[in-house]
Amino acid sequence: MAHDHGPGGHSHDHTAGANAKMLGWALALTSTYLVAEVVGGFVFNSLALLSDAAHMLTDVAALVIALMAIRIGQRPPDDRRTFGYRRFEILAAAFNAILLFGIAIYVFVEAVQRFTDPEPVQSWGMLIVAAIGLVVNLISMRLLTAGKDGSFNVKGAYLEVWADMIGSVGVIIGALAIKFTGWTWIDPIVAVAIGLWVLPRTWVLLRDTTNVLLEGVPSGLRLVEVRAAVSAVPGVAGLHDLHVWSMSNDDVSCTMHVTLAPGADADTVRKAVAELVDERFGIEHATIQTEGPGEACEESEHLHS
Repeated sequence: MAHDHGPGGHSHDHTAGANAKMLGWALALTSTYLVAEVVGGFVFNSLALLSDAAHMLTDVAALVIALMAIRIGQRPPDDRRTFGYRRFEILAAAFNAILLFGIAIYVFVEAVQRFTDPEPVQSWGMLIVAAIGLVVNLISMRLLTAGKDGSFNVKGAYLEVWADMIGSVGVIIGALAIKFTGWTWIDPIVAVAIGLWVLPRTWVLLRDTTNVLLEGVPSGLRLVEVRAAVSAVPGVAGLHDLHVWSMSNDDVSCTMHVTLAPGADADTVRKAVAELVDERFGIEHATIQTEGPGEACEESEHLHS
């Protein structure tokens, strides 16, 4: 039986448009401010700053993930890691999501306590730290703008920084409101609002990374549609053992066993199927095994599709 690995080959460069130097600068700025925001949150007794720091942590993680995808994830496969190192990106993202859930729980519990027993907040210090954060976010966005359209990972990092800018604006508004009204309960309200802004995106991140680690069908693809499209290719009489998965969030692969119709040419069918799944479904790495009309696959009785 013959196999075809599709037009994409075994290796792809999905970070060609990424600028590692700009990512490094953005990471340095964001990490420095993250430390400053955590310290400021405790010094000025601002739960809103601590909640925004939790969101800032997602920015740092996103930037680290983007750099990992460039510097580690692009290492070629070896005798121990035959699929390469791109899963580092997914593992880091999953760890980030779990950590954020833990931080969110802490912020919500602390917010409930502050609603019942309000604590004084140094609004000016809170305002200054948040304003610095806004400037850092704007600079980071500027640094990442050039590479966001050429790299999936840089675009993700850019969106994280953009979202955190919204958090900084929320803290600034909260600090001004506390300064002019004296209502310290505004601080936990802002903290909870930021947490509610972060948690849905964190859940999506955890869901998507878990799906990749379980080698599930990537989001946006339906296996029934892939099966129907391949079955309609001229020369295909049957299809089984169809698997579609991804090594990371932008690298889709599939394997399948195709039964040929009588008189069909194996090479022609494999090429047609590979081009179909690439152009229609974005599956760049397809491993296609063909079987003649009278041939029986040793594993055909254990169908996985």
